[in-house]
Amino acid sequence: MSRYVFTSESVTEGHPDKICDQVSDAVLDALLAQDPASRVACETVVNTGLCLITGEVTTTARVDFNTLVRGVINQIGYAGARAGGFDAHSCAVLVALDQQSPDIAQGVNEADDHDGDPLDLVGAGDQGIMFGYACNETPELMPLPISLAHRLARRLAEVRHNGSLGYLLPDGKTQVSVVYENEVPVSIDTILISTQHTAEIDGISDEKAIRERIAADLWSHVVEPATADLALKPSQADTRFLVNPTGKFVVGGPQGDAGLTGRKIIVDTYGGYARHGGGAFSGKDPTKVDRSAAYAARFVAKALVAAGLARKCEVQLSYAIGVAKPVSILVESFGTGAISNDDLTTLVQDQFDLRPGAIIDTFGLRELPQQRGGRFYQDVAAYGHFGRTDLDLPWENVDAIAATLKQVTAAQVNA
Repeated sequence: MSRYVFTSESVTEGHPDKICDQVSDAVLDALLAQDPASRVACETVVNTGLCLITGEVTTTARVDFNTLVRGVINQIGYAGARAGGFDAHSCAVLVALDQQSPDIAQGVNEADDHDGDPLDLVGAGDQGIMFGYACNETPELMPLPISLAHRLARRLAEVRHNGSLGYLLPDGKTQVSVVYENEVPVSIDTILISTQHTAEIDGISDEKAIRERIAADLWSHVVEPATADLALKPSQADTRFLVNPTGKFVVGGPQGDAGLTGRKIIVDTYGGYARHGGGAFSGKDPTKVDRSAAYAARFVAKALVAAGLARKCEVQLSYAIGVAKPVSILVESFGTGAISNDDLTTLVQDQFDLRPGAIIDTFGLRELPQQRGGRFYQDVAAYGHFGRTDLDLPWENVDAIAATLKQVTAAQVNA
């Protein structure tokens, strides 16, 4: 019997790197809402008292970036007396956005391999490799460790925002270690939560007493509610529960550590459970295949698992800059496939259009911010881009294509 422990982590919306991801995607949302053809590559940096947005943008939109950035920071919770050196109303906001390189633009505007099909005209915005993954460990077909870590991080932010635990501050991280036996999760070994908090809690200033109070509150207000609907639950008797292991976490956010867009790519995807091509998502418009093709790869992998063609599945796509069609497509089912990996790969090639223009069209990636009140990408910038049961994400809706895949494979078997 094989037995191992696998661990994944998540971070809250107040983590310095996640602030940057949300600001970058708020810029993207604002530009696409006015001009769906906007080309955007926005990077954000935060430090004590400073937020810098930089990168390349080509658009007809007109946006007050200063107000936009301050609004995002305020929504996260960095405002007022408890802002801790990073206040939405007083931090410096620097804007250094240039225009997209014409050398890149010409390859995106007219793909090298186009044949007149309008969807062929959009070339990949860069070269690169992207991975998508799905498995049957959870109803949303995500690995259990990252699913649990995100649940805890979202709940940690929720009890801060609703005032249930008023002493919590925006910065925080979660980590979950799951025990597997014969590739099946059987128990939750360890839960770690590091959360920023005020220096005193209800008049308590002793460090040990504060830590004990936080641990008790987090178990009852965060861990238990976040896992209440699960068959596999943590147990106070059997699950090790670690809270703020350094002793305290008062100084946090950009005052405690600088932040940068794109430094939480494993948190954004599968928690290390699957491979990653290395490209970040936030601040990039859909012509950047780092983002759109990663969404498509997840869509393909999830559809194959939902169709019962594999219990777990990883899909690799590769692209060349300025070329529409993928350079390569590879499907790996890790020995769980109902058909061979070669047959799965052929099925994907036949049933999915993975040109950037087709991906953008299938998911409506340019129009989503406008359709959803000017905010879409900012919402996926924290707590993961995949397996989100709290958001309606087009790349997660696989029922129709999964049914088609079942019919096609059944017909091939019976032929």
